[in-house]
Amino acid sequence: MSGLRVRFAPSPTGQLHVGNARTALFNWLLARGQDGIFLLRIEDTDFDRSTVESDRSVLDDLRWLGLTWDEGVEAGGAHGPYRQSERLATYREHADRLLRDGHGYYCFCSAETLEADRAAALAAGRPPMYAGTCRRIPVHDARARVDAGEPALIRLRVPPHRSVAFDDLVRGTVRFDTDVIGDPVLVRSDGIPAYNFAVVIDDALMGITLVVRGEDHISNTPRQLLLYEALGYQPPRFAHVSMVLGPDHTKLSKRHGATSVREFRERGILPEALVNYLALLGWSPGANEELLPLNELARRFRVEDVGHSAGIFDPEKLAWVNRHYLKLASAERLRELSAPFIEAAGWGRAACEDDRRLLEALVVAAVGSVDCLADLPDRVRFLFAFDAETALAVSAIEAELTTPSARAVAQALAEELAGSEPLSTRELFRDAAARVRQKTGAKGKDLFHPIRILLTGDASGMELDLAVPLIEQAAALPRDSGLPRVPTAAERARAFVARLGAR
Repeated sequence: MSGLRVRFAPSPTGQLHVGNARTALFNWLLARGQDGIFLLRIEDTDFDRSTVESDRSVLDDLRWLGLTWDEGVEAGGAHGPYRQSERLATYREHADRLLRDGHGYYCFCSAETLEADRAAALAAGRPPMYAGTCRRIPVHDARARVDAGEPALIRLRVPPHRSVAFDDLVRGTVRFDTDVIGDPVLVRSDGIPAYNFAVVIDDALMGITLVVRGEDHISNTPRQLLLYEALGYQPPRFAHVSMVLGPDHTKLSKRHGATSVREFRERGILPEALVNYLALLGWSPGANEELLPLNELARRFRVEDVGHSAGIFDPEKLAWVNRHYLKLASAERLRELSAPFIEAAGWGRAACEDDRRLLEALVVAAVGSVDCLADLPDRVRFLFAFDAETALAVSAIEAELTTPSARAVAQALAEELAGSEPLSTRELFRDAAARVRQKTGAKGKDLFHPIRILLTGDASGMELDLAVPLIEQAAALPRDSGLPRVPTAAERARAFVARLGAR
């Protein structure tokens, strides 16, 4: 073991955001690439917003991404418990130590007083921070007021006129002046620890050696360093990575579309695609390579190489990465992953081996032209939702099929298929199309566009020499199939000719 210990510490107050997932990924890559420990801690002291459902969802999404942890929640370890809600006694002990050593003090200021002070500071052009009103209360007086039941929170006594500096592995040396920090809250009046207090204690006691987190935590770092000092703990190293922004360079939010790992899962993005893409947000594996498996990403990843600029989340780039991994996936896996989308479209589920063979062939033919599996039903609609009357209700399709040339192709195709064997291979379809060309003289678009409409009910879609054999394979499914009955190519052509003749 290298001695490296990193952690990911989400709050279970919602779904796992892709920005947080990238932070988890960077920590995981470091641990795996350097033979370290990846620890998972749940920061659930926001009792009003934390939920069991969110807790479970976060863990499930991390596992789905492949970011398994060595120590922490559910994995166990020597530094537990790993949920902050189970560590309240530990925080209380540390608060008492700070009070006893004079590094902490009770604050009795009301919320109204604090807000008034804040407003006054802003109006005067000063940074809004605690005025230090209660730091001058004698210790015994403060203790007597608390013992009498007066509400109080606990603050850190920040030393004045100090410079607090740390070497950030991403950003270099960062400095803060304590005169603009104020005395941060350590424990609220209800006994619940503040974030900066709990995270310092947890990281210290859990032996974390490197904290990799978003740049929005930079302003927390000097407060935390002062706490490490007051408690006598050795601080870890820090690396603050850039934020993930939307294409318009604003904070990634719902207006940009999907933002959580769960939403991308539900759209049919593969885990290896999402992980590979998130790794590229602010970091490059070098050598002009982008599409790499997790183990190779871990081998190459160095947090020092993460850029300062924000990672811009580009849905088109993610789609490109996902298309790559869809093409690499096995037919069996694609069928299993596609099944919920096929079923949700109302087209049943595989009930026999023939069904499974058809769906495997279908999704393999279709995934090359979809960005995610949620797009698959539209791509295979021609198979399960064919209806000549519905197609002819589209004015552009009706106009195209009612030309003399298209009518001739339709009639010739219907006659050709009426007496032929099913077009179950690409070669049989091509031969039938060639005979229609000979009969009608139509070629190119004038030939194949009407044929496409006649056999699929749509003006665009999958290559015909792939689609038509799938139609015939689906039409031949046994009676115990769990999929809808599909009309043969001959039945489709005949249905169009009948409706065209009635117009």
